[in-house]
Amino acid sequence: MNKFGKILLPVVTPFDENEKINYEAYQQLLEYVIEKNYCDTIVVTGTTGEFNTLTFEERKDLFKFTVEVVGNRKPIIAGTGCASTRETIALTNEAFKLGISTCMIVAPYYCKPTQEDIYIHYKRVVENTGAEILLYNIPLFTGVNIEPQTVKKLAQNKQIIGIKDEAGMNPTQLTEYYYATKDINPEFLLFNGDDLMLMPTLAQGAVGIVSGGAHLVGDKIRKVFEEYEKGNIQEALSIYRKLYKLFKYFTLNGRVHPNPVLREAIEIVTGITIGKPRGPLNGIKEEERQILLSILKEYELI
Repeated sequence: MNKFGKILLPVVTPFDENEKINYEAYQQLLEYVIEKNYCDTIVVTGTTGEFNTLTFEERKDLFKFTVEVVGNRKPIIAGTGCASTRETIALTNEAFKLGISTCMIVAPYYCKPTQEDIYIHYKRVVENTGAEILLYNIPLFTGVNIEPQTVKKLAQNKQIIGIKDEAGMNPTQLTEYYYATKDINPEFLLFNGDDLMLMPTLAQGAVGIVSGGAHLVGDKIRKVFEEYEKGNIQEALSIYRKLYKLFKYFTLNGRVHPNPVLREAIEIVTGITIGKPRGPLNGIKEEERQILLSILKEYELI
């Protein structure tokens, strides 16, 4: 059963001018997306939350702060994937102790592990933690794909409840994951993690989306789900096509990581001081900001 709903929002981590976490802005942002009902679940320190630039202690502090602010208003998923298995286990246990029962764990990155390495990595995490695990596949950033056969082996353990797949890299892989898991774990959850692939992955049976774009247009993303489930495919497609153009702008000037543009867009639309990304990523240039302003006006977001 999908207890997380349709829209899982990987909340950005606001920083001040000294690149320290801006907790006041973070709380304002949490309240904003909850009040707007832009999401069904909050995801802390995912890719959009820039987990890769945060320390172990910062991530732990963000988990604690999020639990205190959100309470039981929305489910919370903690992003606890680290470069090493030991640290992943330790951070997952910290999240679990704070009351977060589900953790999203990215595939081991940089070291280019084999599929057996990936399997053993997740197996060790499951054996040493009490949390439910949502696998996270983002090969464009990690340099490795979690292959369907590996997911099939992992899905045999019911503590591993599903996978978030950045579907743009392999547009049919969600279907391959479905066939890999349907007989051994019919409740295995398939989440799309790519805003641009919203509609194509719905057609493949995605139960929801982990969406950075939901900070801005969570209501419209929800409408796509609603119309699709009513059988109004053309209406869902029409909304999706409009959103597609907006999501494309997040990768202005050939960017791979959408965060510099997305952070600026969230700050403009909400008035909350999100700040620039923590280095090595930099904020957008003034000419890019002017383009972004025109885009947001076109979409009537400002």
